[in-house]
Amino acid sequence: MAYQTACQADEVWEGDMLEVDVGEHPVLLVRMEGGALHAYQGMCPHQDIPLSEGRFDGKVLMCRAHQWTFDARNGQGINPHDCQLAQYPVREENGQVLVEVEGVSPLFAHS
Repeated sequence: MAYQTACQADEVWEGDMLEVDVGEHPVLLVRMEGGALHAYQGMCPHQDIPLSEGRFDGKVLMCRAHQWTFDARNGQGINPHDCQLAQYPVREENGQVLVEVEGVSPLFAHS
């Protein structure tokens, strides 16, 4: 796996999200309440709306367009429940956020 630098770790605060480009992939970084960091596809699987334009309350991501919601712990759809966000491996090292995008493809919804 080839991790790539996405940003500085202090750019993603607890309870916040940040969209970054890793290679040609838009990636949404979310830092959960408690500090856990996750990396997901940056576009909503419904209609390719940037998730960074939505809301994140520290636990749940919401797309601005149709209020689709996702559990930020694992990318699982809450409403609707039968969709999912692709998740990228992510780690923090020497004050940087590193993301691996190879082999992970964005997911698209049923409708």
